Amino acid sequence: MEILGGPYFGVAGAGESHGPAITTIVMGCPPGLMLRRDAVQAFLDRRRPGGNKHGTPRNEKDKVVFLSGLYQTDHQALTGPSQITVDVDGASFQTDGYEAGYTTGEPIAAMVLSTSKKSGDYTQFSGPKGQVRPGHTDLVKYHKAQGFIDVRGGGRSSYRATISDVIGGSIARICLQQYFGTVLLSSIDQVGPLRATVSLADRCQALIDQSGSQSIDADAIAALESELAATEIQTIDAEFATEAAELIKQTRKQGDSIGASVEVVALNVPPLLGDPLYQSLKVRIMGALGGLNAVQSCEIGAGKSVVERTGSENNDPIRRQGYQANSHGGLIGGVTTGMPLVFRVGFKPTSTINKPQQSVTKDLTEIDFELEKGRHDPCVGVRAGVTLESRVAIELVNAALSQRAQGLAGGLPGLFGAGDSPAV
Repeated sequence: MEILGGPYFGVAGAGESHGPAITTIVMGCPPGLMLRRDAVQAFLDRRRPGGNKHGTPRNEKDKVVFLSGLYQTDHQALTGPSQITVDVDGASFQTDGYEAGYTTGEPIAAMVLSTSKKSGDYTQFSGPKGQVRPGHTDLVKYHKAQGFIDVRGGGRSSYRATISDVIGGSIARICLQQYFGTVLLSSIDQVGPLRATVSLADRCQALIDQSGSQSIDADAIAALESELAATEIQTIDAEFATEAAELIKQTRKQGDSIGASVEVVALNVPPLLGDPLYQSLKVRIMGALGGLNAVQSCEIGAGKSVVERTGSENNDPIRRQGYQANSHGGLIGGVTTGMPLVFRVGFKPTSTINKPQQSVTKDLTEIDFELEKGRHDPCVGVRAGVTLESRVAIELVNAALSQRAQGLAGGLPGLFGAGDSPAV
């Protein structure tokens, strides 16, 4: 059983690349959070195929519809314009989806239809004589499922499954921003051999140095978000964006793909979240990021460059007002320090390419493989940032709820005017 996050805040998803829809259940969201469909849609728009000219040519609208877990007494505002129509056995059924409401603490269900499918493009991979794409999950999943597998677009292994990540992560990040002012950002910092000369983490550290505080105000964050959205690919380095976009374009023309690295930064993170050792927040977040489709590496803070340092060079100075640097990337001993969480995630080149390669069929007959049809991202990192942000957000909400569960000093809710029960 696969659940993203948990045990306090968890996301379960279902649906394949070319199935009717991706469905999502979000469990554990605290009650009382105002959730608007358009706020979640804004994050899905960053993820959707066709939303960036340097991604896959598959064009999906990816409009989300909420089906449960929200309520407000103004029913017209609750349902808004969202409608669901289903035709079954010659009968047509229509109902309203939820547009905006307060979370009730019950599971939140969401659905995104898949409408831009070319399922016939994947007959090349069907059955025991079906061909295997090098670098893809075709071979291992076929044998793991004893041949009962949906080959269209990679089935459940498709990046399309991350719709659930983004829906759950959007709810998590709305919760984090409301309660703590926490904001998550990402920036592509490498495509193939091209490296950005401007770092998102360094820009955030400069803002902290200027303010003399570990937090960054809303106006400064909004300015960063505007910079990131203004470039051809989402990055803080505009000059790098132009060069990287051209490299991706040329790679696509050659029928090939290319890797990328993405910086992920969480700002205004509350301190003291997380646990040490086996369920440390470092383990949880790096596992969540490292487990994403096509990810091959994950670093925290200064990453692998710390190997070349001495302790005196790497240790972050501490004064009364907080840490003076952030080599530790916002986590020490699996616990947040209040400094920005900083991760760098490396993506391999997209496995599905048009160039001839050596491969096998599902029954291990050796072949010279050539892709007959199909649509794919030449650089999966272009659309990955919002999914990475979402996975970090889910783990942060879990950590915050876990910390709340560990202490009863604030008492428990009362009933019938009794007020809070005594602290234990």
